[in-house]
Amino acid sequence: MCRHADSPPAGAALLAQPPIPNSAITRVRPRLWTLDAQYHCAIVGTCLGLDELQRIARRCGFAAPLDDAFALHVEAVSHARSRNPSSEAIQRHLDAKYRAVVARLARLRNDAALRDAWRTSVRGGDVAGPLWAISTHRATSPATLQALYQDIHMLSHQVGAGLASDTRRLAALETENTELKRGLKRELAALRRQLAAAESGLAERDALRADARALRNRLERFESGQVIIELGRRLMSLQGADEKLAASTRRLHELENTLRDAQQLAPELADARDTALAERAALERLLQASLPTTTTDDALCTRAGSDNCAGCSDAPSARCILYVGGRAALIAQYRQLAGRLGIRLIHHDGGLEESLSRLPDMIGSADAVLCPTDKVSHNAYHHVKSHCKKAGKPCLFYPGGGVSGFAVAVERVRRGEYSVAGSGETNTAPLSSPP
Repeated sequence: MCRHADSPPAGAALLAQPPIPNSAITRVRPRLWTLDAQYHCAIVGTCLGLDELQRIARRCGFAAPLDDAFALHVEAVSHARSRNPSSEAIQRHLDAKYRAVVARLARLRNDAALRDAWRTSVRGGDVAGPLWAISTHRATSPATLQALYQDIHMLSHQVGAGLASDTRRLAALETENTELKRGLKRELAALRRQLAAAESGLAERDALRADARALRNRLERFESGQVIIELGRRLMSLQGADEKLAASTRRLHELENTLRDAQQLAPELADARDTALAERAALERLLQASLPTTTTDDALCTRAGSDNCAGCSDAPSARCILYVGGRAALIAQYRQLAGRLGIRLIHHDGGLEESLSRLPDMIGSADAVLCPTDKVSHNAYHHVKSHCKKAGKPCLFYPGGGVSGFAVAVERVRRGEYSVAGSGETNTAPLSSPP
């Protein structure tokens, strides 16, 4: 039972009044507000859910707070006593909600059939829809409405009595559920570990299978001879590459030897080049000197052909050079070249026919000594070197006994390029005129 909005204050007992006897069956389907007020509490509390009641209250502007379920119920029951927007909204909502049940029970034509349908619904635990459909059926008698009300009233007591038991049972179930969840979590963790281990094992097995397949394929290739063929091809290719590399290495060694020879030959070639340049320069000067100039030059050349230095003593640039060794057939040409340069040349054959005992006197009377190393004996070479050192005479040893070599040697002596007294020290001053 619930308190209506216009009922006595909350806490007062609500007395259930028996319905007014009425045996006549109405020909018009009853509406909510046409039903006896005692049935409104059962209908609103059983047929409307709390969320549905809140939506109707929000739409119809109930005064009760939406979070107060009892206040909303009391206000809805109060509105159901008369026709108003709230009761009409409840009527429409319940008709729409239980349309199928209303249509099914509308086929029943008498009160007895409706009473049997109600009992069947109560036994099946489905009372909300049949309560609304039978309460608003044309053939429902006041006695049947009273029976519906009584059954709903007793069901509410049974529900309330079982609620505490259900609460205790629910608490026990929640405790059991918590323990089961904990056990389930432990089992799930164990299963996850087992699953991870199984997946790892599967991965290892798959890897082993892949390795086995690869090894099987390699074995098949070995057995078929394909690997041997490929190795043979690679070996032939490597042999060809090795031969090319060996040829390249040999060529490289040849080039290195050629380069080494060229590097060794380069200084000799440079010396030969310098010698050739010096010979050319000397020959050019001799050529210029051989051109006819004056009678004095001719007389000087004639006088220079003698072995006696007295004839040239009157020339301010006259010099006397001793030439030891050389080619006997070229002596006349040596004297002619020296005379053209204003030099008197005396000669000693290096001990071939002339005695080496004459060398000291001849070295003493000469201003300088020339000696071609490739056209003189070793004995004469040492005599010349020794006497020049004792007498302190300039001495030039040079290779090459030809005319051009002689011309270069004379030019070097004139520039002062000779060994002082045969000591190996090079003089850089020009040879001075004799006193």
